[in-house]
Amino acid sequence: MASGTYWTIRTAAATALAMSAGCATGLDGGTDGGATPAPGASRASKPPSGSGDQAARPAGPPGVTPRPGEVGRIPRPGDGLPPVISSIPTRRKVVFLTIDDGWEQDPGFVARVRDRRIPVAAFVTRDAVEARGAADPTAQGGRFLGAGKWDYVRDLRDAGATIENHTLTHPNLPSLGYEGQKAEICGISKLIRRHTGIAPTLFRPPFGNHNTLTRRAAKACGIDALLLWTATVQPGGKIAYQVPDKKLRPGDILLLHFRPNLARDFGILVAKIKRRGFEIGNLDAYLKAATR
Repeated sequence: MASGTYWTIRTAAATALAMSAGCATGLDGGTDGGATPAPGASRASKPPSGSGDQAARPAGPPGVTPRPGEVGRIPRPGDGLPPVISSIPTRRKVVFLTIDDGWEQDPGFVARVRDRRIPVAAFVTRDAVEARGAADPTAQGGRFLGAGKWDYVRDLRDAGATIENHTLTHPNLPSLGYEGQKAEICGISKLIRRHTGIAPTLFRPPFGNHNTLTRRAAKACGIDALLLWTATVQPGGKIAYQVPDKKLRPGDILLLHFRPNLARDFGILVAKIKRRGFEIGNLDAYLKAATR
């Protein structure tokens, strides 16, 4: 994997596949069968009956954290703009879970994240969270489509997920000028901070599409890095890969979406990852180690 301005997968195939994978329905490879809540923030999620109270839960961040010297360095770009990251440089069998948009707001998913202490980074879009306009086709027919709106996002935050930036309306950013891109990125950052009390530091461009103006706008909006992915998760918990050998690799970043049957599919995915001998890493801790 090349280093320099971007720490990313730089193949024509991956670029083409990103268009179909990022918040869309297509596959991108083979398939293997803290801060004080903002005013109005929801109450912290309560554990189900019999699960014990919050004081009984283990301390510290969810997921595995890096060992001393484990993580390679992601170099800062020479242009001073945020780096574009597709995977974490580690040889440890650890992967990272991210989820995009916010259409299907299944409370069962929140319960899995909270009760099993699974680290997840949620990249939310205003139009999805607030169920504005035409829904993502992959979420049509969802039982919980837009049901909780920002209350649901706060519940995810309270469950231990990080809430990150995925634009206001999910446009193809390179088709916009600098001001248009900045409005999309800064707009959702302000909303996230208003509703959760925490400003996002990571940004995922819709469809994975970005240019230099995107990175300039992201920096102006307080973003530290653009985060892409190395594999997508399809309905049924199936993993679609961007590598020829079609298997998980250390440091992979997996992309899910808020789709129907999310809680069920998420459980299938987590079990599959563990059967293959991988752990689920705390993305925030690994990124801090890699960009130290």
